[in-house]
Amino acid sequence: MRKGFFVTGTDTEVGKTLAAAALIHALRRRGLRAVGMKPVAAGCTLRDGRWHNDDVDTLTAACAITVPAEELNPYLFHEPIAPHIAAARLGVDIDLGHIEHSFDALSGKADSVVVEGAGGFLVPLSATTSFADLAVRLGLPVVLVVGLRLGCINHALLTQEAILRRGLTLAGWIANRIDPAMSAAEENLDTLRRGLQAPLLADMPWMAPPRPEAVDITL
Repeated sequence: MRKGFFVTGTDTEVGKTLAAAALIHALRRRGLRAVGMKPVAAGCTLRDGRWHNDDVDTLTAACAITVPAEELNPYLFHEPIAPHIAAARLGVDIDLGHIEHSFDALSGKADSVVVEGAGGFLVPLSATTSFADLAVRLGLPVVLVVGLRLGCINHALLTQEAILRRGLTLAGWIANRIDPAMSAAEENLDTLRRGLQAPLLADMPWMAPPRPEAVDITL
């Protein structure tokens, strides 16, 4: 049985990477060798002669052990655009089997693997596949990151429906206060508590800069 979590979000820029890294730290505090995985990342900067993606670097820093970069991040695209478009422009086929092989390799080195998607749950990886298909293939329980801003209730409930319809387990959700000036934030949070069929694992405050090790996650 595979051990780990698949982290998805209600949208892009809702704090999936912060939540995934925080989840890794929470697992490490429980004595587990936890590592992260970003199967597909888009958007890079050249530093020290190497291409870096901020999400990949954050997950790498959170890992309990050192793992090969090509296993933690099998597909890295330079342009900060939708993954299937970036892949198509380069003539690259994002192969779910290759991602699964990389996941299994990480699983052989760690007790738990935290896999972070890109964008929302249904973001395409090709003309015929999406991150939802990858989540099904890996069969991991899903953690949903909800960016607290206007519209988040609808996005969260639709994402929950998409997860459950595929037979996956929604293990929990994380609220991320990405808009510190959001009106009626507590009322929105209460509505989400009633509507989401899983426990609230963390209520992440606005943090600048983000500090995943400081997030209190209940597992």
